[in-house]
Amino acid sequence: MPLKPKIAEVLELIARAGKPPYPTLTPQQARAAYEKSAPILDLARAPMFALEDLALALPDGASIRARLYQPVEPHWAAPAPALVYYHGGGFTVGSVETHDALCRMFARDAQCAVLSVDYRLAPEHRFPTAVDDAFAALRWLHREAAAYGIDSNRIAVGGDSAGGTLATVCALQARDAGIPLVLQLLLYPGTSAYQQTRSHVQFANGYLLNAETIQWFFQQYLRHPDDRTDWRFAPLDGTRGAPSFRGVAPAWIATAEYDPLRDEGAAYARKLQDAGNTAVLKCYDGMIHEFFKLGGFVPEVAQAHADATAALRSAFGVSDVGDD
Repeated sequence: MPLKPKIAEVLELIARAGKPPYPTLTPQQARAAYEKSAPILDLARAPMFALEDLALALPDGASIRARLYQPVEPHWAAPAPALVYYHGGGFTVGSVETHDALCRMFARDAQCAVLSVDYRLAPEHRFPTAVDDAFAALRWLHREAAAYGIDSNRIAVGGDSAGGTLATVCALQARDAGIPLVLQLLLYPGTSAYQQTRSHVQFANGYLLNAETIQWFFQQYLRHPDDRTDWRFAPLDGTRGAPSFRGVAPAWIATAEYDPLRDEGAAYARKLQDAGNTAVLKCYDGMIHEFFKLGGFVPEVAQAHADATAALRSAFGVSDVGDD
């Protein structure tokens, strides 16, 4: 399928702007650039009943910020489901602020609390710090759920791009730790150690996320080349320490037709299915990487948002919006 017209317009606007690519910037400059650009084409921010920035203590003595969204007043007698969300950004850029509108949309439309996790970024904090932070946040929510009016038996994990990687890893760690999860919501997740698929070759340049930027992100994040073999970096094909994939939470996976990561997302769905798990794969025609955050400009994104929130509501056992 051709690019959606508004997606083509986005790419043209980016090319015209002539902003320096991330590999020519310091990580700190790249973060600032992403923080500035992230809200431009995003949805309007949905109102919440409550929004709280929390400081989560970590096993190593540090702490990270997490933002808890509650779309309606908590009712402790009828606790709400929750989504633990990990933002994208190549483990190097992004924050709870850059993904604020997206998390508000999930909270409102899936009728759930959302915990958005500000895991520590590379290169100041290299692999596996982001993984450890992500799982620590999930453990915290599972432990403290009742205090926030959340049902510890109805928790999902989710994330986009690098955040999708973290969600896949947390789903496996949760299974082994006895933390029940109802869904892993994976938006164009990174799952592979090596970028050799057809989609990586086809869309290496000109479609927002390019080959050079992917490798630049990995250079910031990985301590040494051997980290590529660790399953916590590459859940699709990492061999070092790789667990069994049997018995992991069901997955709903969204990919984009014009995304370098498209094929590894599809391959990860097959890996889950081959291990006997439920994995639903949706490839969105004419879309590019990060399209979930273009909902304020690209009308077709609304359908993807609706599909994702429907998957969450189904996993949570929540009635569709408008139902009695």
